[in-house]
Amino acid sequence: MSAVVRAITVLHEIETFLPLAEELHFTRTAERLLISPGRVSQTIKKLERRFGGALFGRSNRHVALTPVGRQLYAELLPAYQQVRRAIANASAAFQGLSGVLRVGFSSPWCGDLVMRAAEEVQARHPQCTVEIHRVTFAAAFEALRRNEIDVVVKELPTDGPDIIAGPVLFTERRALVVPASHRLAARETVSLEDLALLPLITPADASQVFLDAHYPRRTPGGRSVPQGPAAFGWEEMLSLIGAGEGGHSGRCEGGRLPCPAGRHVCPDRRRSARRLCADVAEGQ
Repeated sequence: MSAVVRAITVLHEIETFLPLAEELHFTRTAERLLISPGRVSQTIKKLERRFGGALFGRSNRHVALTPVGRQLYAELLPAYQQVRRAIANASAAFQGLSGVLRVGFSSPWCGDLVMRAAEEVQARHPQCTVEIHRVTFAAAFEALRRNEIDVVVKELPTDGPDIIAGPVLFTERRALVVPASHRLAARETVSLEDLALLPLITPADASQVFLDAHYPRRTPGGRSVPQGPAAFGWEEMLSLIGAGEGGHSGRCEGGRLPCPAGRHVCPDRRRSARRLCADVAEGQ
């Protein structure tokens, strides 16, 4: 095997080892690398044979770094990042990529994704600057139209033919956020029929297209869904829920956010998920 082929092989193994060391989960690592879990396992085994010992401890329910694995990760990550920065700097110098990218997001749970993506862009293109803007519901689309931001991470559907939907970034199960005192708070799961059991709080400035998609007026069984007050942002929505004014159809991961006197109840896993995507104004 030539030196070049060996170097490429080792780099491939490193680029599999580092994500697995962070995720500690073969399936999530495979999804992150866009390969199969079996391929991840095979690559790690080759790397372990190269070093002569285990880098991960494995069981049916748990994956953990061994002491040697932790040491390798701690020493390897900074070096790998430095190599990537050097390659990105050279590439950007020839490509001439520079300027400011203005990114908006409307939901708090998208913030971490946007921050990590911004770091990745700036690592690959040091001459670029990423500005992150927090926007509310339909105001995100208006910001695109006024050229105040270039891209926004937001739930589908888009608001008009002049807005182009980009690729889906991730999917999540929906949840019903209810006051802690409501009878639904004692449930482990809910269904769409349960929307008829309390007023539904909606975003104040959302388009009718968005409201129809996420805040139905009737359940699949034909029961009427009571309409609650409108909120101008996620924080106001949580306050209204905590005050017992109604519930909100949100995302299960939103349960990580503080909700005064409220509780997130997720649906059965077989229910459809709310899709989130990057929306870009046409022509930009």
